[in-house]
Amino acid sequence: MDRTSVDWKGYFPALTTPFHPDGSLDLEGWTRLLRWMGDQRMHGVVVAGTTGEWFSLSDRELAALFRRAGEILAGRMTLIAGVNSFHAQTSLAKARLAAESGFDGLLLTPPPYVKPSAREIAVFYADVAAAAPLPICLYNWPPGTHVDMTPDLLADLAELDTVVALKNSTPHWDRFLISVERLHTRLRLFGIPTNDEGIALFQAGKADGLMGAGAVLGSDHPDFFDAIWDGDIERARRLGQRDRKLMTDWFTPGFTGRFGSAQAILKTALDLRGLPGGPVRRPLLDLDRAGRDAVRRTLVDLGLPVASADATP
Repeated sequence: MDRTSVDWKGYFPALTTPFHPDGSLDLEGWTRLLRWMGDQRMHGVVVAGTTGEWFSLSDRELAALFRRAGEILAGRMTLIAGVNSFHAQTSLAKARLAAESGFDGLLLTPPPYVKPSAREIAVFYADVAAAAPLPICLYNWPPGTHVDMTPDLLADLAELDTVVALKNSTPHWDRFLISVERLHTRLRLFGIPTNDEGIALFQAGKADGLMGAGAVLGSDHPDFFDAIWDGDIERARRLGQRDRKLMTDWFTPGFTGRFGSAQAILKTALDLRGLPGGPVRRPLLDLDRAGRDAVRRTLVDLGLPVASADATP
């Protein structure tokens, strides 16, 4: 396999997972969120990624999320399953659930927390790739793994047969560009900024899109890429500026939340838009009043209708 084995491109939000106030899975809210993503013309979605609080989900809950996503969106858009874990066999068990539910691919970081060496990362991915039932997108996520995979390591991993894509969330632009130049003919590359540099990479066929967080702006996110495909670069720039405002207002240059977890920020934004965000699961905490007001100000600045302050818990 290589990049030509899949047609993944455009905007794939990493979906949040709705929970009830008591912490249980809100499957009805999940259904509403999936249908809204379809109505907003997403090019694909990521289920149970970092934004989806995969680390808080039981096996039963993960299976329920995958099944419902497959029932609603399989065949309409690309479905990518987050299968992160400490162990290759655990990731493969999740991967089999995703394949049974009609998913198209897998998103996988190195094992988190333990800060594995390059050799250990290579063996981990090789173990998963050898038995993966679906194509794999590598996920370089330094804030969650404490490892920023080097261009050399990523190039080695790109040689694994079932690896077809890379979501590169390194905060180091120079490393990102090195990987683009070395890997764009081998892998689908995700993670470009929604500015002129990102537009240029996308137009040149050196990058394929974004696997971004939340889709809180709805169709604005996929329309950025649709505008580039249509040759309407000025419209793409305007839409990209809207996305960049979220990133600037809510997140640090290292892609972590400025005033709470990314999950809590994005769920608050969805709630304010009348969509099923819901609470985060502990040990994460919901935003305090100042954080919720900050999210609200950004949405209002972007001209989006939001719920009143009293409607936000």
